[in-house]
Amino acid sequence: MLMRYDPFRDMLAIQERMNRLVDDLFHRTEVEPDNAMVEWKPLADVFEDDNHVVISLDIPGMKKEDITITVENNTLIVRGERKLEKEEKKKNYHRLERLYGTFSRSFNLPGTVDTSDIRASYQNGSLELQLPKREEAKPRAISVKVG
Repeated sequence: MLMRYDPFRDMLAIQERMNRLVDDLFHRTEVEPDNAMVEWKPLADVFEDDNHVVISLDIPGMKKEDITITVENNTLIVRGERKLEKEEKKKNYHRLERLYGTFSRSFNLPGTVDTSDIRASYQNGSLELQLPKREEAKPRAISVKVG
């Protein structure tokens, strides 16, 4: 199978890697030694099928009451706070790597999404948002008449 060479595809891949590197550097900070709360950024997957755009975020260890989802000007915003249940002063702790504190993620929504019927479910530490597509944006078959 022959593929047409596209030099911009490689450049876009490099740019995406650099964006992730900078994003990780500035947004995924570690907890301070004194267990201070910090802002963190959960990882997300975004995909679509014929009927929905789906956003899945990893936010384990949270209660649904600590998560808010809003839509403002075609931007979906997910905010929350993961709290350290109780601060235990144990001398046997060697590391405390899980991030606690507030987070915020925003996603620009395409015009094909119907924001009036967004559904959210939270199970096993994963928040899944199903954003239905508008009827006119869904694929449909067109029959061909002969004659």
